[in-house]
Amino acid sequence: MWKSRLLGFNQMTIMDFVPGRNKPVYTPPGGPPQGLSPSREIYAMMGEANIFKLCEAFYRELEQSNIRALFPQDIVEASKKQALFLVGVLGGPPVYMETFGRPRMRARHLPFEIDEAARQTWLGCFRKVLEHPARYAFPEEHLPVFLHWLDDFSAWMVNTP
Repeated sequence: MWKSRLLGFNQMTIMDFVPGRNKPVYTPPGGPPQGLSPSREIYAMMGEANIFKLCEAFYRELEQSNIRALFPQDIVEASKKQALFLVGVLGGPPVYMETFGRPRMRARHLPFEIDEAARQTWLGCFRKVLEHPARYAFPEEHLPVFLHWLDDFSAWMVNTP
């Protein structure tokens, strides 16, 4: 099964690259998201400040959730990192990549045990915030594709059965 999955570097498995992880890493079927990406027009329509406002509201929801322990103590600071990522995804400057390097989001999330229940909680928090897209000047015509992208993207972060 998973132990037969080798990276080819001196017979090391993926577990050898995940500090503190004591369980096998689950890989969702289908691989990374291949579907539609959010429109790159969203950044121009929302503006950077509203993306940061959206992410802070999202992280405030996460702060009240049962997956709070997966996030840093300073939830507002964590929301800023998410916002920088979304700025680039939504058509803004690549500040996240310039600051932190290539996103490699699945690799960045491997140290945390993320199962389907955690994914659903994460999605639920984002959906709750996006129930009021006008608060963030999020263009409603782009909401369905963005929500679909979040669904696909979050599925790829699941690493624990």
